[in-house]
Amino acid sequence: MPRLLSPNVGMPKDVSWQGRTVHTGIFKYPVEGSRMVRRLNVGGDGQGDRAGHGGEIRAVLVYQRESYEHWRTHLGRDDLEYGQFGENFTVDGPSDDEVRIGDRYRIGEAEFEVTQPRVTCFRVGLRIGEPELPALLVSHRRPGFYLRVLTEGRVRAGDEIVRTHTGRMSVTEIDALLYLPDRDPERLREAAELPALSPGWRASFRDLLDTPAEAGKSEGWTGFRPLRVTRIAPESTTVTSLHLAAPEDDPLPRPEPGQYLTVRVPVGVRNYSLSAASEREYRISVKRDGVVSTYLHTEVAVGSTLDVAAPRGEFVLAEAESTPVVLLSAGVGVTSVLAMLRALVASGSKREVHWVHTARSAAEHAFAAEVRALLAKLENGREYLFHTAPEPPAHPCRLTRETLATLGLPSTATAYLCGPDGFMTEMRAALAGLGLADDRIHSELFGTRPAINPGIAEVVHNPPHQPPGPAGDGPEITFARSGLTVPWSERYGSVLELAEACAVPTRWACRSGVCHTCVTPVLSGTVRNRPEPLEPAPAGSTLVCCARPGSDLVLDL
Repeated sequence: MPRLLSPNVGMPKDVSWQGRTVHTGIFKYPVEGSRMVRRLNVGGDGQGDRAGHGGEIRAVLVYQRESYEHWRTHLGRDDLEYGQFGENFTVDGPSDDEVRIGDRYRIGEAEFEVTQPRVTCFRVGLRIGEPELPALLVSHRRPGFYLRVLTEGRVRAGDEIVRTHTGRMSVTEIDALLYLPDRDPERLREAAELPALSPGWRASFRDLLDTPAEAGKSEGWTGFRPLRVTRIAPESTTVTSLHLAAPEDDPLPRPEPGQYLTVRVPVGVRNYSLSAASEREYRISVKRDGVVSTYLHTEVAVGSTLDVAAPRGEFVLAEAESTPVVLLSAGVGVTSVLAMLRALVASGSKREVHWVHTARSAAEHAFAAEVRALLAKLENGREYLFHTAPEPPAHPCRLTRETLATLGLPSTATAYLCGPDGFMTEMRAALAGLGLADDRIHSELFGTRPAINPGIAEVVHNPPHQPPGPAGDGPEITFARSGLTVPWSERYGSVLELAEACAVPTRWACRSGVCHTCVTPVLSGTVRNRPEPLEPAPAGSTLVCCARPGSDLVLDL
């Protein structure tokens, strides 16, 4: 008869890890006597990272004695004690192959339902001292699983585990469907409809079903290629457009409206929106506000060639929609939404189009005449302009939450925002206040993306910089979004570790090639992996937690 061998609890605490502080509840220890189990956890227990652990769906984590024996042998460890895998219940019971999502178990006075496999994160490796353990838990098919509490009650070591209801699809199959390649679409569909499976995992399976097999593959070229500057045109006192064509006037791949180009020049690498594009010519529009943009303004002439990566970016117009559209921009942020406006006109769109733009003055207002001419071609185009520092005698007019609310924008609209970070934050909140659903508010971000560093207690926002210590002598790593190029040093275990040493904002969770949180587009260069990820990164990208440079490398990071 399966039994509960050890209830284990522990409250979150701060621990030192790689020079940082992690707030974590991974440290669980066996307790004697009975423990009350309530909806959110076992008495005396807590979770440090509620985004990935805990809550009603993940109230109790279970791991098996059999798996402890497996890891003692595989890792050559004789010091593994119950609770060290972060579990609340160590059980002499059914394996992950036998446990099914939706299974219900009575243990002592309480009753539970199986909701999902363990979330793979780096903290279990931190606790055991085995950094690759998150990947091993998946590859060895021993993740463990979470329970939600159906009936509260007391439990103690020795209580029998009685299955009262049998669910569908085993914990190991569900775990493999999310984290391993070669998925069966029919099983994915079945998993996405499991009522007992946690909403987050069901959503992940729906995303996998909605993602085409070719997703992530560029329709353009690999790496950088030379494009010739065919024309240079001033658009305002601060913005200049560069028209680019293939050297032999060969056709160019047609980008999606809203995508950008990555341009490499001797002084650095930067991303610039495509303000217009055809099969023969691209147009980028550059505001002079930094080292790379100054080079483009002062050193480039008609006939010059620029190294350019293929169009990319997920901030694109959903042309199939019929809802009203709001194109909302500030300053040079006009470029990406201008491409969307051009696409709407080209398709003869009947949608309501609300064009909302703010600039300092008419002199700094790029594309004013072009936009007006495009809007005139739409049946339902409307324009709202705001100049914050106009030439006298005009009065300043600022785009704020209050002024936006006076425009009568439809709450059913899909909105596209592009501009400085503060502007986009304020306008997103303002649009939400007008009733627009969060998933219908899209924004472009050319700078570094917000970091995802689960459990890190302190966040210091230093600008990206060269790493401390002596310079490396390996391939050059360029973090394009951060505007930083660094020579590789073998003292780093991965590109992720180098990025962290440079204060480049990073995204990760497992740090061992499982979760794909750290997936990053590769603009040029090659990588070699150590360890090999359980599932390869999508074409044209890499998992920076596993990646080491095989050559000079340019990353969209």
